Amino acid sequence: MPDLARITETSKRTLRDRRRRVRANLLVAAQGAMAAALAWWISADLLHHYQPFFAPIAALIVIGTLIGARVRRALELVFGVALGIALGDILILVVGVGPVQLGLAVLLAIVAAVYLGGGAMMMSQAASSAVLVATLAPPSTGVYFSRFFDALIGGAVGIVVVTVLLPLNPLRAVARAADPAMRTLSGALMRIYEALGHREANWALDALDDLREGEADQAHFRDVLPVGRETVTLAPVRWRSRSELAQYVEAAVHVDRVWRNARVMARRVAFLIDDDEPAPPELVAAIRELAEGVSALRRDLADGVEPEATRQHALSAVRYGGSAYLQHLDLSGNAVVATIRNAAADLLEATGVAHKEADRLIRRAAPITRLPRRPVPG
Repeated sequence: MPDLARITETSKRTLRDRRRRVRANLLVAAQGAMAAALAWWISADLLHHYQPFFAPIAALIVIGTLIGARVRRALELVFGVALGIALGDILILVVGVGPVQLGLAVLLAIVAAVYLGGGAMMMSQAASSAVLVATLAPPSTGVYFSRFFDALIGGAVGIVVVTVLLPLNPLRAVARAADPAMRTLSGALMRIYEALGHREANWALDALDDLREGEADQAHFRDVLPVGRETVTLAPVRWRSRSELAQYVEAAVHVDRVWRNARVMARRVAFLIDDDEPAPPELVAAIRELAEGVSALRRDLADGVEPEATRQHALSAVRYGGSAYLQHLDLSGNAVVATIRNAAADLLEATGVAHKEADRLIRRAAPITRLPRRPVPG
């Protein structure tokens, strides 16, 4: 029975994940449907091109590319497709079809793409389009220049659909990417706090593992930002999201630095516990404040509000860390205090505070720069 219950729960979770993925990609499906239909209608019905299947193909290539890339790369793909079609048409008409001719068409397509300054994606699309022309639709009576223009039309339609007619909500996409990354970061800091409070070195190492495993989420957060910036620049209906998106862009670099500081902190806390160094309650509280600060930043960014709570938690962490520092910590304890200070500075800058102002606030919150001499017994 326990196995059956576990299988049932796993099946339900899988179904929930699949439904969530479908809902998240419904707009992409609608973009693809609209782009393919419009590209075919323009080429077939308005321009009367014969079987313009390259138009919807190019449109769908652009839709797939713009999900995770920028318009410049999409344009490169479109010109790669058009270039491969044109070279394939001309070459196959002159030298005929066959394996040697196919290889020659691919060779010329790649060389031309490189000569025109294209990257790997343009070379790949030019070569694959040449293969398609040479194998499935070779010219028989002349060069079909219409197919070259069909590819350009399809690419242009795809870009218009994605950036103007049915643009993704960049703020929602960025928030959805930021949420798991920032939850992982705050959760890891909270685990470090618990590790220090309970003197469990393994818990700190578990937090380090969590951060390592969460690198993919953090990288995804960084990768989504250029797409969001481009969307709010090109799509008029998304212009009002510029200010909220700017907060995410400002925060992303500094959140990445907090992430690195958290990894250092996890290691130092594990050393501190293993070496049986003292850890006053203020040091434990400082790490908790950092964790709560990251959680507050995640909420403030999602709500589009001024991150005052985040700043308060960051400065509170500095104050607690300064109090702990005055209690004559050992090597790892002092390293943890320094890391807390660095992470708090990055957290302040993530809220939009300038670098110099963040330093000033931290120095004012914990002005101690030199320890008094340890009292000598007797």
